[in-house]
Amino acid sequence: MGDKFRIEKDSLGEIQVPQEALYGAQTQRAVENFPVSGKPLPAEFLRAIVLIKKSAAEANRDLGLLDKARATAIIDACDRLGDEEFARHFPVDIYQTGSGTSSNMNVNEVLAHLAAEGNGLSISPNDHVNMSQSSNDVIPTAIHVSALLAVRDKLLPALRNLHTGICNKSVELESVVKTGRTHLMDAVPITMAQELSGWAAQVEAGRERIRGCMPRLAQLAQGGTAVGTGLNAHADFAELFAQKLSAHTSQQFRPAENFFEAISSQDTSVELSGQLKVLAVSMMKIANDLRWMNSGPLAGLKEIELKALQPGSSIMPGKVNPVIAESAAMVAARVMGNDATITVAGQSGNFQLNVMLPLMASTLLESVHLLANAAQLLADRAIASFTVNRAHIDETLGRNPILVTALNPVIGYLKAAEIAKAAYKSGRPVMDVALEMTDLDRKTLEGLLDPAHLAKGGLVGE
Repeated sequence: MGDKFRIEKDSLGEIQVPQEALYGAQTQRAVENFPVSGKPLPAEFLRAIVLIKKSAAEANRDLGLLDKARATAIIDACDRLGDEEFARHFPVDIYQTGSGTSSNMNVNEVLAHLAAEGNGLSISPNDHVNMSQSSNDVIPTAIHVSALLAVRDKLLPALRNLHTGICNKSVELESVVKTGRTHLMDAVPITMAQELSGWAAQVEAGRERIRGCMPRLAQLAQGGTAVGTGLNAHADFAELFAQKLSAHTSQQFRPAENFFEAISSQDTSVELSGQLKVLAVSMMKIANDLRWMNSGPLAGLKEIELKALQPGSSIMPGKVNPVIAESAAMVAARVMGNDATITVAGQSGNFQLNVMLPLMASTLLESVHLLANAAQLLADRAIASFTVNRAHIDETLGRNPILVTALNPVIGYLKAAEIAKAAYKSGRPVMDVALEMTDLDRKTLEGLLDPAHLAKGGLVGE
């Protein structure tokens, strides 16, 4: 065996554990049992478990269940864990036991090891660090806590920044009137500010939908222990635990209204994922609009020019691509796929426990982070810096036969259609064709066909 391993014991017997590892036997068994993806659960999810352990130790101490010395040692161990420890000592694969017991015990073992260092205390991963808890309430609680904090601290600020960026750009482009498009075909005029206002409304609505999930994310399974009955937990533990956790996170948490629901299902995670999918759909729409508007620079729409950020081709010199918009579109696709994964995982609540919790934790946090980062990049590296090809927009707008729509109330739809078809066929401005095919004079037609006036909507002459 040499100096590289030590012997640890659990209820199944002895096992070799790396000498330098802070974890123990149950973690080592999980490492050996689940060589699946090579990816551990996200560090912020594991940090949420550590926060749970710290808050539980404080609650158990105050309730007289855990002696002060051990409680202090566990709390100090929680505070000592840094990024390096998370990378080295929490190796359990995402694709493990569906309750996440392996990760819960990984944290319990690491904290017990750290808490016992240098003080002569005997600290048990199960009896002390896991006191008043079960993996079955710890892991659902950690999902809610980590998701809520990630949404609060990363996603919502990024969406606010994106919304502000779109609104600021909209103000810049208030005077730009362009050809509207439906079915990717020319339609009646719209201002670029109006177009961007639609994006801004999508982002803000997505932000509000996600915010609407937060009160339910703040309800925690902790205190329900194994199946929701609260067996082996003090009657006051759940409430006191929520108070301690709230103080550590500056976020108001509270016990779930029904522990049986909180442990056996993950409906709130499914709900949040659904709202993230809606946001992804909005992001895909915005990203593709930017790509279409930027298309060219000669043979496309070339309405805008996104900032050149990197060479676009290994073979075509001078080619520049809309890389930020493409990145955002891929993020959106990933989040849509993640939602399908979370939906399947969410319905795996069999009787008193959902058994796809680690997968939900990892996938949900991935979606939150991808959307936060993509929103930030869209705002800062695409929307804030694109320029408008005003001359090209004006030129194509002037030749748009669909402007004739404004004449419908004056000359009727059929006559207006004749003018539009003639303008298309001849390639002439609709103004010139309308002068020839109606009794209206140029001044009247200029008023009726003014793109800026048409973009205001309403009836002709209002």
